[in-house]
Amino acid sequence: MTRTISAALAIVVSAAPAWADMKMTQTVSGKALGIDGSSLSTTYIKGNKMRADVVVKDVTRTTIYDVDAHKMYIFDSKKKEADVWDMAAFAQEIGSTMQVDGMTASIKPNGQTKQVAGKTAAGYDMAITMPATMGADKNGQGGMKMIANLSGPVWIVKGAPGTDDYLRFYKAASEKGFIFSDPRAAKGQPGQAKAMREMYNQLAATGGLPYEMEMNIKMGGEGPMAGLMSRMGNMTSTSTVQTVDTAPLDDALFAPPAGYKLSTKK
Repeated sequence: MTRTISAALAIVVSAAPAWADMKMTQTVSGKALGIDGSSLSTTYIKGNKMRADVVVKDVTRTTIYDVDAHKMYIFDSKKKEADVWDMAAFAQEIGSTMQVDGMTASIKPNGQTKQVAGKTAAGYDMAITMPATMGADKNGQGGMKMIANLSGPVWIVKGAPGTDDYLRFYKAASEKGFIFSDPRAAKGQPGQAKAMREMYNQLAATGGLPYEMEMNIKMGGEGPMAGLMSRMGNMTSTSTVQTVDTAPLDDALFAPPAGYKLSTKK
C-alpha cells in the first residue's frame, strides 16, 4: 500500500540561449486509510538536475535526479547515508519487465480557470489507470492483482517563471528513461512507474507548470482485498504551489551532503 501511495504522490520546449535555475515550493496534503497528513515540498532544478525535498514532521526526505550522469540519489536528514542508483542500467532492466497492459493516462483541458498563487491557471482533467499488486515480494511476484484509478483536476499556469527549465528537465529525463518514484517500489510495480512517467510527459505537453493538482486514488479489482479497500474509501492528495523563484542555485544542492556514505543499489 505504501508503494502505491508513494507512486501516486508523488508527471518539448524551444531552446533558450542559457539555462536559468528554478526553486518551487508546494504544500502537499493527503488522506489515506483514515490518516490525514500534510507536508512541505521544495523542488530545485538546474539544467538537467533536479532535487526534490519533502519535509514530514522533523525529517526531510530528498531525491536527486542527475540526468546527464544517469544517477538517482535518495537520502534523508536523519540517516547519514545515500542510496545511489545507476538509472541507465535500471531503465534497461525495468524496460524488459514493464507491463503496460491495462495502463492508461490522459490529461485533457476542461475549459475552466482559477487563481492559484496569484496566477491564472487553466483547468485540465486527469485520468490514470494502472495495475497494482498487494502483498507482492520485492521482485513483484505473487500478491493480489488490483487496479489503481487516479483522477482529479490539474491547474496549469503558462508563461510562469521557471516554466522552460521545468519542461526541459522532464523532457530530458523521460528521454533517458528516468522514473519519478523510488526504484525499489518500481521494481515491484513497473506498471505504476510507467503510468507515473506518462503522467509527467503529458503534464509537460500542456506547456505550463502544474500549480495545483488534486488526485483521488481508488483501488478496484476482484477478491476480498479489493472489497476491503473499496469500503475504506478513496485516498486523496492535493499539491499547491506557494512560490516560484529563479535565483541562481548552488551546485552543492544537487549532490548528497559531504560526509554521507554512498550505498550503490541495484
